[in-house]
Amino acid sequence: MELWELTATEAVARLRRGEVSPLEMVESAAARIAAVEPRINALPIRFLDAARAQSRDFPREGRDHPGWLAGLPVAIKDYNDVGGQLTTFGSPIYADHVAPADDRTVATLRANGAIPVAKSNVPEFAGSHTFNPVWGVTRNPWDLGRTAGGSSGGAAAALAAQEVWLANGSCLGGSLRIPAAFCGVVGLRPSAGVVPRGDGLPAFDSLWVDGPMARNVPDLALMLDAMAMQTPHDPLSRPLPAGGYQAAMRAGRPPARIGFSADLGLRKVDPEVAAICEAATRRFTAMGTAVEAAAPDFAGAIEAFQVLRALLFADVRGGLLPRERQRINPDIVWNIEKGFALTAEEIIAARRARSALFHRVARFFDEFDLLACPTVAVPPFPVEQRFPTEIAGEALTTYIDWMFLTFVVTLTGCPAISIPCGLTKEGLPVGLQLVGRPHGDAALLGQARLGEEALGFRPTMLAT
Repeated sequence: MELWELTATEAVARLRRGEVSPLEMVESAAARIAAVEPRINALPIRFLDAARAQSRDFPREGRDHPGWLAGLPVAIKDYNDVGGQLTTFGSPIYADHVAPADDRTVATLRANGAIPVAKSNVPEFAGSHTFNPVWGVTRNPWDLGRTAGGSSGGAAAALAAQEVWLANGSCLGGSLRIPAAFCGVVGLRPSAGVVPRGDGLPAFDSLWVDGPMARNVPDLALMLDAMAMQTPHDPLSRPLPAGGYQAAMRAGRPPARIGFSADLGLRKVDPEVAAICEAATRRFTAMGTAVEAAAPDFAGAIEAFQVLRALLFADVRGGLLPRERQRINPDIVWNIEKGFALTAEEIIAARRARSALFHRVARFFDEFDLLACPTVAVPPFPVEQRFPTEIAGEALTTYIDWMFLTFVVTLTGCPAISIPCGLTKEGLPVGLQLVGRPHGDAALLGQARLGEEALGFRPTMLAT
């Protein structure tokens, strides 16, 4: 078995025991990247010589921290800063921007034994199809004519193609879960405050979170242990569970009761995707779990998210419009302008709708342990298509409408994970979204691991 074929958990165990060196792992990643990158374009910004230098100077002593990665190479999303390397956001405005230092996410990973080797491709500023005018389109390793999703699309494709063992991502409307679903890997949207964020985001915003991506749930828990920490630099920051997330995952118990809904009562879902996800959820019954057709009332959630997302875009990117409008993706311009045009009444209504939704969801979890639904309402679509314009014959109106199953969950603040659960007739991956109760990140990981084992999904990765 080649080193790049190991799981992250296996690779870190070998690194901790000294059976393989960090430099050997970097060279394995470099060889795999060289073999597959020309076809998928997942990691366009590479700094392998810097990774080699870090690996040669890597401390030999072990660490007791559960997230100690011991010199494992990782991919960093091109929305995060790696000191001395490009951070472009997929935008021509920042095509030559070199970050002066690691941001908080990268600094935490590096302090926990990670070696950044490359930046993963992203949509321009935001979106769930990874293409941009700086680096081009990222292709899905399962079918090179299909999207890898986004915005953590490069991260998901790199994992699916086994270029790296772990990758970080971030999520506003589904950017950790959607690409994971499309590429047959695992992505977790943790609760706000579990992973500290950089200073470039509004400090008290709870919609945008950073989180881990991996090839399987145990590797994901390892990555979360390497990313999570309590810090005074994030007002939403919270302590880790005793012993860390991997220990909590291993102690996980089957859920007693799951509510399943194919569409969360909102709009149409591709029938094949719905059937695959319902069948996958039924596999929990072998553990003694009751699976019922049930979900909280998500009425008004689509409209509320559209308002709050636009408000955040105006806040974070609005300063670019006066001087850079012509160099910004029209979809992003539309979102920023929507934010500036919002009335106080619209903002207040959206915040009230979000609050009411949270309380309905909290009451749902008084009776259920998990909410299950498809991660995405459609299978991976062609790379030439900017975004789906209809689902099962129902017309869509904006470039994010097709993402509704993830972005309405974002509003709840609940942790949510996408695990691969099957393939369409065309051989395209489908993800099952499992939503845990508020603050239930640790329990969700344990339940997701059991679900992953019950499903027995073993992806066939891109061949060399």
